Amino acid sequence: MTFTKPNRSPATFTKNRVEPAPISGICVTCLDGCPGPCEIGRSALRGREILYPQPFSKVTAGSEKDYPIDYSHFNIQGTCVGAVGIAADSDRATFPAVDVSTEVGAKEKIKLKVPYFTGALGSTDIARIHWEAMAIAAAISGTLVVVGENVCGMDPKSEFKNSRVARSPEMERRVKTFQQWYDGYGGIVVQYNVEDGRLGVPEYVVEKLGVQIIEPKWGQGAKDIGGEVKLPTLERALQLKSRGYIVLPDPEDHVIQEAFKQGDFKEFERHSRLGMVDEEGFRKEVERLRKIGAKYVSLKTGAYRPADLARAVKCASDAKIDLLTVDGAGGGTGMSPWRMMNEWGVPTVYLESLLYQYLKRLDQKGAFIPSCAMAGGFALEDHIFKAIALAAPYIKAICLGRASMTAAMVGNTIGEMVKKGKVPADVAKFGADVEHIFILAAKLKDKYGKDFEKIPTGTIGMVTYFDRLNAGLQQMMAGARKFALKYISRNDICSLTRKAADISGIPYVMDSDQAEVDKILG
Repeated sequence: MTFTKPNRSPATFTKNRVEPAPISGICVTCLDGCPGPCEIGRSALRGREILYPQPFSKVTAGSEKDYPIDYSHFNIQGTCVGAVGIAADSDRATFPAVDVSTEVGAKEKIKLKVPYFTGALGSTDIARIHWEAMAIAAAISGTLVVVGENVCGMDPKSEFKNSRVARSPEMERRVKTFQQWYDGYGGIVVQYNVEDGRLGVPEYVVEKLGVQIIEPKWGQGAKDIGGEVKLPTLERALQLKSRGYIVLPDPEDHVIQEAFKQGDFKEFERHSRLGMVDEEGFRKEVERLRKIGAKYVSLKTGAYRPADLARAVKCASDAKIDLLTVDGAGGGTGMSPWRMMNEWGVPTVYLESLLYQYLKRLDQKGAFIPSCAMAGGFALEDHIFKAIALAAPYIKAICLGRASMTAAMVGNTIGEMVKKGKVPADVAKFGADVEHIFILAAKLKDKYGKDFEKIPTGTIGMVTYFDRLNAGLQQMMAGARKFALKYISRNDICSLTRKAADISGIPYVMDSDQAEVDKILG
C-alpha cells in the first residue's frame, strides 16, 4: 500500500508528467527534454527552496501521508441506557445540557469553557497576520491561545540590552490583544526555544507583560528540528544573524550578497537551534521559571521516538508541571520541511496510545500525573471525542492548530469580500453583510454592544466554528450518555479493525461488551 506520493505534491507546486514508479515517485518513463515539473526537477533548479511548503506566509500545511491507522479507525459507542452526570430523565438528559468545559493545572486550575485551544502562533508571517483574530476568539471562547517561539527575536523593532530582550512591540501587541478581551477563562501561553531562552524571553514576558503561563518546547512541535522562516531582505538576514540566529546562506558573505542583489535567489532562511533535553536540567529549568514568577509551566513536545515520549512523561511528572501537550506526526506547519512533515515521527494515534500506556504505568505507581493535551491533525468534534477517549482519563483538552487558523482565515477573507461588495455566490445566498453571513454575528453584537465593531471577522469565523464544535461534541456525548467530559472513558470507543485494536488496546468492535452481552443473554 502506498501512503504518500514521493516526488510530487501540491504543497511544493510539483507534479509528475506521467504515472510515477510507486517507490521512487519518478515518472515510469523519465523523458530527456522534460522541463521537470516534479520535485526532483524543480530541485535541480531551485535546490533547497523546494524543501518547504509554498507559497511561504500564505499557507499552512499538513501531512498528506495516509497513515495505516488514524482516528477514523475508531467509532464512538452510543447507548440507549441511562445517563452519567445527570438524571436519567428524558426531559433533563438533553444534548444542550452536556457540559464541555474542562480544566488543566497542577494545584490551582486554569478553567476552560471548551476542551480545545489554539496551536502555537509563532514568528511566521501568517501567524503574525492572524494573531489578533485568533487571540480575541480564544479570549471570547474562554480557552488558551499560544504564542509560538521566536516572536521577540524576529520582531524588527525589538530592543536589546546585554543581548537580552528589553522590549518587543510585537510581543506586547500579542499579549495585550488577549488581555483586553480576557474574562477569567483560559489564558495566554508563551513558548520558548533555545534562542528565546538565550534572549531572556521568559523573564521579559513574565516580569514586564504579566504572562502567567510559560511553555518550554522540545523541538519544533511535530517537525523535529528548530523552526524556520523566510527572510525577504538582506537587511533582515543581517539583523537576525546579529541576534544569534542561524541564517542561510550566510548574509555576511559578499558573494552571497551580490547573488541576492542580482536576484539569483529572493529569500534567506532563518533557523533555530536544536534543543538538548536533560532530565535534571528540565527539572531545574521548571524551578527557575517558577522563581521568576511563572504561575503555570507547561511543556510542548513532538512526535519523537517512544523513549523520548516516556522521558517527557517522566519529566512532566517529576516536575509536577501544569500541562503536557503531545503533538503527533501529521499535524500542521507554517514552514517546516515538507518531506519531514510526511515521513518523520510517530503518528498521532500511535503516539497517544503510547502516551496512555506510559501515564498508566506512572499512575499505578502513585506518581503525579499532569494534565495532558493531544495535538496532531485534529479538526472536528468526532476527533475531539475520540482523542479524549483514547487516553482517558488523562486527556483534558485538544490542541487545534491548523483548524483554528483555517476558521480565522476564512472569516477574514469573507469579511474583506463583504467590504469590497464581492461576496461569492455560494456565500451570498446567506446575505451580503457580516450580520447575515456569520450566523453568530448578531449574538456577538448583542453581547459586546459598541465593542462589536472592534471584533475582526476572523474572530467571528473562529468563534462560530468553535460553536459548531461545541454543539457537535455535545450531541456525540449525549449519544454516549456522558454529560460531562470527565465521564468520557476508553469504553466509549471501539476499534474497527484488529490492527487498530492491537495498537490502541481499544477492543475490536466484534469483541466489545462481550461480558455484558453474555450476562444479558445468559
